[in-house]
Amino acid sequence: MQLMRIKICGITQPDQGRAIAQSGATALGFICVRQSPRYVTPAQIQAVVEALPTAQPIDRIGVFVNAAIAEIQEVVAIAQLNAVQLHGSESPQFCQQLRQALPHAEIIKAFRVQNHETLQQAQRYEGAIDALLLDAFDPQATHPGQYGGTGKTMDWLSLKQFRPACPWLLAGGITPDNVLQALSQVNPDGIDVSSGVEVSPGNKDLAKVTRLLEQLQHRAALVALGDR
Repeated sequence: MQLMRIKICGITQPDQGRAIAQSGATALGFICVRQSPRYVTPAQIQAVVEALPTAQPIDRIGVFVNAAIAEIQEVVAIAQLNAVQLHGSESPQFCQQLRQALPHAEIIKAFRVQNHETLQQAQRYEGAIDALLLDAFDPQATHPGQYGGTGKTMDWLSLKQFRPACPWLLAGGITPDNVLQALSQVNPDGIDVSSGVEVSPGNKDLAKVTRLLEQLQHRAALVALGDR
């Protein structure tokens, strides 16, 4: 029983994308930021997408940082993406314009949570986006090359009362070893994992991915039993 959205980000290899989709993840993330060590071209993303099992639909999310709408549109079309994650300083107005340009794509806005003001800022985007993603703030990792997984966690308890009007995903240093601890403190609609299941940037450790998914499946089963 799947109760939570599970996004594995920083996919670079077709065989790993296919294996992760078959393991039970609900979304794959692709870093479309040239400075990132996890960067993939639209053609590389297309190769991953074409290798995915057709019997198991999975969201395909492109991660962008302060990119122009025309660039995002081009990548979405070539790479066959159905969602866009904005990880820069994009305004609510920009998000609304992007939604008009890509009416069939999900728009996710990411924030690096530094303090309570960040959460207040996120609420300004309600109505302009479909989902939020809250990532850890790392003052040592503010350049574009760090987008897509710094491995830093945040103070999860600070998000205990966070109740936005739209779905939200928790990111930032989540691993198979700490995911249940995180979910015991906060109640997101999904999680986003990148460096926590890697051998190196862009090279996923499939054993770690499997262990993460098994932890979440076991948790989902316990929740289902508790609801009966």
